[in-house]
Amino acid sequence: MLSVDLAARRLGLRPGTPVAKAQALHPNLVIMDADPEGDRQGLERLALWFQHRIAPIVAPDLPDGIVLDTTGADHLHEGEAVMLENMVTRLKESGITARAAIADTWGAAHALARYGHRRITIVPPGETEAAITDLPIAALRLPADIIDGLHGLGVSRIGPLAGMPRAPLALRFGPDVARRLDQASGRQAEAIIPVRLQTPVQVSRNFAEPISAAETIARYITKFVPPLCAGLEEREQGVRRLDLLLHRVDSRTEAIRVATAVPVRDVRRLTRLLCDRIETIDPGFGIERMVLTASLAEPILHRQSVSTLIEEEDADVSDLIDTLANRVGTQALYRFAPVESDVPERAVCRVPALAPEDAREWPDHWPRPTRLLPRPEPIQTMAVLPDHPPVFFIWRGIRRRIRCADGPERVFGEWWKGDAELTTVRDYFRVEDTSGETFWIYRTGDGEHGETGSQGWFLHGLFE
Repeated sequence: MLSVDLAARRLGLRPGTPVAKAQALHPNLVIMDADPEGDRQGLERLALWFQHRIAPIVAPDLPDGIVLDTTGADHLHEGEAVMLENMVTRLKESGITARAAIADTWGAAHALARYGHRRITIVPPGETEAAITDLPIAALRLPADIIDGLHGLGVSRIGPLAGMPRAPLALRFGPDVARRLDQASGRQAEAIIPVRLQTPVQVSRNFAEPISAAETIARYITKFVPPLCAGLEEREQGVRRLDLLLHRVDSRTEAIRVATAVPVRDVRRLTRLLCDRIETIDPGFGIERMVLTASLAEPILHRQSVSTLIEEEDADVSDLIDTLANRVGTQALYRFAPVESDVPERAVCRVPALAPEDAREWPDHWPRPTRLLPRPEPIQTMAVLPDHPPVFFIWRGIRRRIRCADGPERVFGEWWKGDAELTTVRDYFRVEDTSGETFWIYRTGDGEHGETGSQGWFLHGLFE
């Protein structure tokens, strides 16, 4: 586990605890996959928000913080105390629990915000060293191996560490210890590189006379796309989402949005995608301004497509995906990917059509229906023996007599997801009726113990 919230800490869980151990101790524990890149992007967005409202010099303090240089900005927010209180309150209203500190240095503020005893800490100028003396050495942003080594020497607080001779420390642990001590105390400057908002690539034009003909709009689209692609090429990016805004003379705005499955800066391809949507535009009394914006752009990964070492080049279907998505919508284009779960409705998920392949493989130990119902539907049955398939079943008002059956396949509930699934059991059968149709049905419960299920029968899928 990389991170735990306050409720998990109260249960005794800490970062570094094995997930299996945590789930065994607390079956109802909610666990989410770590996403360091997503966290970094979220911190950058939050830093931009603070930069816009609090101070101009703001940067992410990875992995879970933000650092601001509020010099000359606190008076605009009624002083340091009110400014910090407002920041923490705004974050809390957004569902983010935060602690804040103001000190002479980045290192000291980092240490006090994370390891101080108060939710909000303000250190008067010149008192930084005294404020961090009793904090643990982990507050200095030192690598884990150095912290372990210092603990082995019996050093656990910043004060005693700061009083030790520098030369032996540098000889044993390298320059990091002295550097972090000096940065925290202010003896060594530490620059804050502010986050920068990268403006999207955009092409626009105002018209002396309003335009309205579809052919004219298409002609200007063909003029807009090349310079937009040139701007993307300078950034080594490709467009993933393209917005064309057409401002009418009556102050209304028409919009076209096209998306691509992969980063693209092919002029002909983007022009075609935009022109295919011209028929959706209502020009009204005329269009006086057009703006084409690459609202979402991503780096283009260069790869070698022709080589004697490559037996067969992978087919590029992204152009086809873009064309279909432009007509039916991106939500209608997807593929299925396996999920590690024995419960059938959880064993598959939808992913984008060109999502990268992962290492997971489709299970092949039991056949699965080609069509899985959105939710199991109850059926009426008659079974001769508890552990055998039914003789017939009634589904959607039609009685079907079973000619042959295969099973049962027993599926247990995922007990770690909650008490409701602790004893849940399903027995699945693959049955074929007299007309040759094959169905996937199951009985809830093991046929003996009531706590395993209601013993009701359901139809869950069809083999087509």
